[in-house]
Amino acid sequence: MREFTVTKNDAGQRLDRFAAKLVPSMPSSLLQKTFRRKDVKVNGHWARPDVRLAEGDTVRLYVPEEFFSPGREGPDLSAPRPPLDILYEDEHILLINKRPGLLCHAAEGAGTDTLLDRIQARAYQLGQWDPARENSFAPALCNRIDRGTGGIVIAAKTAPALRIMDERIRAREVTKEYLCVCLGRPAPPQGRLEGWLFKDAGKNRVYVKPRPEPGASFAATDYRVLASRDGLSLVSCRLHTGRTHQIRVQMAHIGCPLLGDGKYGRESVNRRYGEDRQLLWSWRVTFDLASPAGELDHLRGRSFTVPGVPFVEKYFPDFHNNLPIRQ
Repeated sequence: MREFTVTKNDAGQRLDRFAAKLVPSMPSSLLQKTFRRKDVKVNGHWARPDVRLAEGDTVRLYVPEEFFSPGREGPDLSAPRPPLDILYEDEHILLINKRPGLLCHAAEGAGTDTLLDRIQARAYQLGQWDPARENSFAPALCNRIDRGTGGIVIAAKTAPALRIMDERIRAREVTKEYLCVCLGRPAPPQGRLEGWLFKDAGKNRVYVKPRPEPGASFAATDYRVLASRDGLSLVSCRLHTGRTHQIRVQMAHIGCPLLGDGKYGRESVNRRYGEDRQLLWSWRVTFDLASPAGELDHLRGRSFTVPGVPFVEKYFPDFHNNLPIRQ
């Protein structure tokens, strides 16, 4: 048996999800059986798996010792890390301007230096988070962008912030806008791209389908051409859904792939311009919070913008100087 005290970051979770994090090697079927045997207790009494935990609750698990997590494994949190480009920070969230080339999460064979690693190491070094004092929570990303894409990533520093932000993103109350450079000029110069996107996991490639089919998800993107010159266009894209490679594949589908995109673009053009990553940047996030947001309610109506986008300055310098910056 082990006993755990629910902390502020654990509060609000369902009991079964909290327990699953404490015994990560236990099969879900066996954990369900443990609940049926009444071997999970809250404050000394049996509780249903869906009960919500409160700060200060005591949870006891009567399960074999080998199922408990031996401790967090991962990179050394005390090791020096490159600084983060922080656009905004409060006690609950971080907004980071990620540089192209940095992974958001760990990937096989990609090493341990990811955006999430840097965020967690910083929180540990500043005394904002200590895994030794937490049962299940760790700072986490609320959204992610491709390795080759730059721009704003939202990170939660507390469990309530993570839950609220995830809910608001699912409710489409967080607006994400991107800038990209594409080949040609989309016609019409303003519109909406809609379709069903199917991801081939084996090839890590997404395909646009003309109609619904098993495994395909609906995607919608509003776009507007901001400027054009020398066969390239600067385009603003606003996501209504957040599918894998959404902007990249939808722009390629209309014959205007992103410059530098090695997966959906034109390699001969990419080489001519010397670009080896898609010119795509998450440049503005607006919190259009229409419902109560608890600890994050102070963000209601606020908009955060990156101070500049390198490829805009390179290819559209006149427009770059007129980018609206709001925080």
